[in-house]
Amino acid sequence: MVVDSAGTWIVSRNGADVSRTFPELAAIGDAFGGRRVILDGEIVAVDAQGRPSFTRLQRRWPQHRRPTPTLLREVPVRVLAFDVVALDDQSLTGLPYSERRAILAELTDGLTSPVLTVPQSFSDVSPTDMLQIASEHGMEGVVVKHVDSPYISGRTTLWTKHPVRSTAQLVIVAFWHAGGPGGARSVGSLLVAGHNAAGDLIAVGQVGTGFSASTRSHLFELLDPMRRTDPTVVSAPAVPGAIWVKGELVGEVAYREYVAGRWLRHTSWKGLRDGIDPATVAVPPLTAPH
Repeated sequence: MVVDSAGTWIVSRNGADVSRTFPELAAIGDAFGGRRVILDGEIVAVDAQGRPSFTRLQRRWPQHRRPTPTLLREVPVRVLAFDVVALDDQSLTGLPYSERRAILAELTDGLTSPVLTVPQSFSDVSPTDMLQIASEHGMEGVVVKHVDSPYISGRTTLWTKHPVRSTAQLVIVAFWHAGGPGGARSVGSLLVAGHNAAGDLIAVGQVGTGFSASTRSHLFELLDPMRRTDPTVVSAPAVPGAIWVKGELVGEVAYREYVAGRWLRHTSWKGLRDGIDPATVAVPPLTAPH
């Protein structure tokens, strides 16, 4: 984000100008009295509990589309600024993160803005404890940064994301073949399901990561004899290329979020779980409500 006396420009991670998509953020320029400031941060839309909600933020996309007054009112956004990259004509990228945070704190001291917040940082709490606190408050996770790290664009091992992940035991109801050599006898991804309150088996997500090569082959050996021609779930989603199977196997899936009307986000496979009756498997509890 670039702020100066001429205005405010919001640039996404991939370099796209999304200022038009978030016109209310233009007010951030008033906070710095015309000084040129380049901030790094994240645009968030919060839910009814005040937690950042990825699902709500999705309503403000696609980029370059100016939102309607109704959308601006229903899904307001703000910036969580966690770094300052430049101040006036001076680059701050070579300074340690601790010094940049101190400059950011000084710049925003006493600031009261509905569209700009500097989230608190902690250096006396372990990442494990912070992740537990984030989980208890329904947050998506934490970011750990080396206090002596310079500002580096893109991904770096000096800054690491640690997401809160939930797990659920779910029924395998379909699979897709893997690509490449040997893919015809290997599982590429799985469609998983659970029973809703009415007792219907419904699809809740696709899982395509977390498998070793041997696991992909083993799953194919188990699922191939279970093929069926009709969908295993009610209200079957459009899943081109999926091969339906009898819902007899239960596996554990890690995921980031489950929102009504959508599939599990950021799934990964944890393994098969024996001794569980598929008829007792329920859909996961919803997270991050609208």
